[in-house]
Order: sequence, then C-alpha cells, then structure tokens
Amino acid sequence: MQTNRHHRFLQRYFDGSKLRISAAQAVPCPMIYDYLVVGHGLAGAILTCFLENSGKTVVVYDVPKSNAASRVAAGLINPVAGKRFAKSWQIDAFLPVATQFYQALEKQYGEQLFFQKPILKLFSTPEEQNTWMGKSADTSWQEYVETTHLHLPPSENVSQELGGLLIKKGGYVALRSFLSLREKDLAARNVLRSQPFDISQLQMVPHGVQYQDVQARKIIFCEGAQGAENPYFNWLPFSLNKGEILDIKVPDFKAEYIYNKAVYVVPLGGEKYRVGATYNWRDLTEEISEESKEELSGKIKEILKKPFDITEQYVGIRPAVRDRKPLIGVHPELSQVAIFNGMGSKGVLMAPLLAQQLIAALEEDKPLWAEANIARYFSLYLASKSNR
Repeated sequence: MQTNRHHRFLQRYFDGSKLRISAAQAVPCPMIYDYLVVGHGLAGAILTCFLENSGKTVVVYDVPKSNAASRVAAGLINPVAGKRFAKSWQIDAFLPVATQFYQALEKQYGEQLFFQKPILKLFSTPEEQNTWMGKSADTSWQEYVETTHLHLPPSENVSQELGGLLIKKGGYVALRSFLSLREKDLAARNVLRSQPFDISQLQMVPHGVQYQDVQARKIIFCEGAQGAENPYFNWLPFSLNKGEILDIKVPDFKAEYIYNKAVYVVPLGGEKYRVGATYNWRDLTEEISEESKEELSGKIKEILKKPFDITEQYVGIRPAVRDRKPLIGVHPELSQVAIFNGMGSKGVLMAPLLAQQLIAALEEDKPLWAEANIARYFSLYLASKSNR
C-alpha cells in the first residue's frame, strides 16, 4: 500500500513538471521561497526535484566540485551487499521508488540516466560459497538472486572458476549527467546560486530563515561531507571516509554484467569501465594516491584476465555515518532547520524515498523512519550543549 502511494506521488510529480517549469521561466523568481537548499550533490538534487514538483518554491546554493563524492561515484544500485551477502537495508521499499524516479527523469529530460544491468558477484573463496549456501534457502532472496553458480566454466576474460551469484535488479545511474541536467534546469529558472554559502550570515527570523536577500520558510542542508562541520549539525556522528575509483579502458572485451569481487567493474559503454572503490578513514585529503591506484589495479587483475589501461583516477569524501544509516530530520530546537545527508555510498538507492519522507515530515508532520531520523542522536546534541 505504501509503495503504491509513492508511485502515485511520482506520477503526479512528473506529469506536472513541464507545466511548472514553463511557468517558472515566464515569471521572475520571488525572493521569498518555501525552501532554501544548501548543496546540490546527489541528495540535494533529488530533494529539490521532489520539493519543486510538489509545488514548493526552492532556491539552491551550491559551488560545484569536480571531485564531489556524487560526481565521482559509480552510482551503483546493488540489492545484495557485502561479503556476508546481506540484503541492502530496506531494499524492498527503496528499490521500486528509485527505479520509477530515475525512469521518470529519463522521460522528462530525454536522456538515458538509469542503466539496469545484472551484477555477477564472484566468490573469492570456498568459504564465501559456504556462507552463501547457508543463506540461500531464505525465500526473501528470490526476488534479487537469479542464479547461484557454484562453478562457472573457465573464461579467457574473467576469473570466474569459483562461481558466484547472478544478482538481478542491479544497475547504475549516470550521476554526472543527472547533476548537469538539474543544474542547467535550475540555472535557467534563476534558482541556482553558484556561490559559497556563508553560514555565519544565516539568521533565524519569525516564520523561517533569512540569508542575505533570501527569505525562506525552511532551510535544508544537503552538504555531504561538509555537513560534519556545519555548526547546526556538527554533533552528529559522521564517519567520513575517502574513496578513490579508476576509469579504465579494456580493449576487445564486452562485459555481460557488472562484476563484483572486492571491487566493482562497471561497463560504461564501448571499451570504458569504472572500477571502485577504496575506503580510507585515516586520510581525508582530497588528493589521489598511488597506493589506491595500486590497490585497485591489483583487484582488477583478480577479476579480469584482460590487459587494461588506466585513463583517469578520481577521489571523493563520502558522508558516511557511524551506524551506517542516513541522517535526515529536523534540528532539535530549530523547526525551520533540517538536514538531508549521511547516505554514504547508497544515496542513489535511498535518496528518492527518503526525500519523500522528509518532505512529508516537514509539510504534514508525518513520522520519519526511526533508523534514519536524527532524533536517535539527540542525546549527543544535549551533551554538546552541556560542554559549551
């Protein structure tokens, strides 16, 4: 029932989008808005989509960074995660909404953004095979696992002799294309301000907030890793980590799947592939490293038997959280201040449904999922106040 409601919301959302955009282009943007959104990475872009198309006026502040986590990520959707073969958290709720959202975006912008492709998760050891076989009797897996291969025939291209799982309903979103389309859209309607947001100039005023010449009923911070330094939310337990990925060229190889064994090898078309990613909690500098290049190169060789050339290396800082759950919700004392963050490497999957939930909480006072709501950390806020 809940999923059907989300689907009806999405249908209304996109059916009216062209009409609203045309009206916004014809009339100068007001200086008083419903929402001021800070940050336009993946989380901010998806949130503003839903805000605008639910009839809310939005102004966005963002300074695009070429190495922002949203821009360098592979944009993967994978229903089965990790060495322990766990279903991704709330996958049954997230996946239908995310799939329809990206498909509707493709229709709206006339460009393919969502590439559905099965994932071949290769076993690394016989122990991994045994771990999976111990879980495979659970019928809840059937929707996402198409086939279990305890052995696969030798291949001249892929090291697959130990077999693996063929995972369905996986794929990836072309994040750079999506963000570029949304930026152009917002800029054309004069609601994107490509400038730094100076939080010291933000004022709490009756019925909302004021920032320079902008007034809004509410402000939502979608700052990714920078959210850890936001004075309104720096009490939240971010666990930032640095990720690096490679773009490679593999001649004479056409991949049937997204391959996964310690890293992902994602086919981008032609001879192009994206490989990632590393996780580093110690070094949070935004600089690529030779160590990560060597690590990823070694893991590629454990999957592919073909020679490859590295064409690009990227780095980004993920806004991960100690308990690996999102950080969404309203400030404990300021009802006009909210956050939409903390989705780590799962933003592509999580953000569409969580954006709807946050809007419903802000506009209709509906409850958020307890596991995602920042209310679970209000004790940390109280502790931070007592230490001032």
